[in-house]
Amino acid sequence: MKLMYRSTRDKSNRVTASQAVLQGLSPDGGLYVPETMPALARSIKELSAMDYRELAYEVMSLFLTDFTEEELKACISKAYDDKFDTPEIAPIRKVGDSYYLELYHGATIAFKDMALSILPHLLTTAARKNKVEDEIVILTATSGDTGKAALAGFADVEGTRIIVFYPKNGVSSVQEKQMVTQRGANTHVIGIRGNFDDAQTGVKRMFNNTELTERMKKAGYIFSSANSINIGRLVPQIVYYVYSYASLYKRNEISEGEKINFVVPTGNFGNILAAYYAKQIGLPVGKLICASNENRVLYDFFESGRYDKNREFIITESPSMDILVSSNLERLIYHISGDDPAKTAELMKALTNKGVYEISETMRKNLKDFVGGWASGEKMRRAIRDVYEESGYVIDTHTAVAASVYKDYAGETGDGTKTVIVSTASPYKFSNSVLAAIGTPDIPEDDYEQARLLKEISGTEIPKAVGELQTAPVVHNTVCDVDKMQSIVEEILKII
Repeated sequence: MKLMYRSTRDKSNRVTASQAVLQGLSPDGGLYVPETMPALARSIKELSAMDYRELAYEVMSLFLTDFTEEELKACISKAYDDKFDTPEIAPIRKVGDSYYLELYHGATIAFKDMALSILPHLLTTAARKNKVEDEIVILTATSGDTGKAALAGFADVEGTRIIVFYPKNGVSSVQEKQMVTQRGANTHVIGIRGNFDDAQTGVKRMFNNTELTERMKKAGYIFSSANSINIGRLVPQIVYYVYSYASLYKRNEISEGEKINFVVPTGNFGNILAAYYAKQIGLPVGKLICASNENRVLYDFFESGRYDKNREFIITESPSMDILVSSNLERLIYHISGDDPAKTAELMKALTNKGVYEISETMRKNLKDFVGGWASGEKMRRAIRDVYEESGYVIDTHTAVAASVYKDYAGETGDGTKTVIVSTASPYKFSNSVLAAIGTPDIPEDDYEQARLLKEISGTEIPKAVGELQTAPVVHNTVCDVDKMQSIVEEILKII
């Protein structure tokens, strides 16, 4: 049976999976969600006997039902290949009493590779299926990691262009270098004088600009998105939650049907929403622990039922979480409202107009799967140091936020459920911050020298992605004000 998708803001807006992937954002400004939730068709025992690619097909085929088996398996095969430095793709490390799901073994050493390695293949396949001949323009805002992973995925992919906006002073040195050194005739990287929310708002505004869309259509272009607002980003992320559970079962760490918790360092809410979807299709999940940094808008939401972006934007050492408007939360709002598009549209309008909305008590009760927590910069750094001193294991700044939040949660609740901490980036991506947290004296200024020092301390190899940056030339150096974002896009596409 074909699974259809509909907008969170208008039930009459129904599309196939491939159309949802192709569009990215619904024309009414909503996000596409599955009309019904499928269910896992195989037992955990059966899934545990599969490698990552086989399991990815089992999960993704439930959601992408208008892709043929041949098409979907081809996309999976192209995505999860030797770009990853381990055949496991997403290995789990047991450290003390916790498990760390390492999602940073791809080409750009961050979890975004898990979905952005396959999105270009899903998108170009969807275009062929829907007989789209226009050139696809991937328009993306990034808080640090999505940008590079998307650029790497779409570089020189025929029939596409990719334009990435990032906050000029809001990402780490390595993150910026990864983006501005990206090769590819179809790639464009622009720094903005603003924060991630400014970039994301600017991108959404262009998606919703019908006059711009019409001019693009006349010039032979259509917009699509590589952000997690695209269902083609979200579905591949469900896979690694199922895979991690199956891996723990295979290692006899858990029994079939035993619930486990996940702790997810969260910014735009896509990663933890994928865990929620995994639970909805039948994965035995207990609590979904949403870990925030000082930009604690999600923590406050889970505590109070009130989402309020009207606050100071804090630049932290976990920049991929420096977000005040968590776009994917709209999908959860839709689900906890009883799949009510009118209510969802009302709340999103309030967020746009006033910067704040409040959910009902009934909706709050439907958040029982979630627990919010947050960690200050000091607690984040302490978590890096504590984990290293206790085990020799080195984690990055985002993973450390999750580790700190989990420690507080376990201490306050006494919940002894086995727990997976989602490790979203390699410590090499934030070497300076990690070395400082460990207490390393005389940290060199050069990024590569920092990586060499981290190698000595951690006993792990410097990732290829970091080593290549040492000699990679800068090929993108455009910077603009927020109000010039559309002008830059028009100039790139020559539709002025």
